[in-house]
Amino acid sequence: MRIIAIDPGYERLGIAILEKERDGEKLLYSSCFTTSAKEEFSKRLLQIGERLRATIEEWKPEVLAIEKLYIEKNQKTAMRVAEARGVVVYEAGRANLRIHEFTPLEIKTAITGYGKADKQQMMLMVRKLVRAEIESVSDDEFDAIAAGLTCFAYGKK
Repeated sequence: MRIIAIDPGYERLGIAILEKERDGEKLLYSSCFTTSAKEEFSKRLLQIGERLRATIEEWKPEVLAIEKLYIEKNQKTAMRVAEARGVVVYEAGRANLRIHEFTPLEIKTAITGYGKADKQQMMLMVRKLVRAEIESVSDDEFDAIAAGLTCFAYGKK
């Protein structure tokens, strides 16, 4: 099974492609797609959709794993992230992907066994769980990889 996993954002969008193999989960691709704050927001959403569509067409995943939003402080930012997330879900639906959403708590629990794990604990476990060299990737890529691994851990198909 091949998964496209997304850490949603409109300035930075973490993207990972993972595949389940007999001997574990393999990271095929990861990226942090960025948009410019100088662009109109609608143009940034269009860029996200176009990038996601191209990635889906290239890698042909069967499933989207995406993090649910957790609104902590800035509601204006959260609304914008929600809109970018909507573009991602739309593109996945357009491509007939099965969509699985996970809360940050579910992701942390699946990856570390502890729902309040910090960023360093998450990064350490992601490196241990995935079959690929993960050197200098962004936090957004790590979060996307973690969402994909969570999809495998929960046995979602």
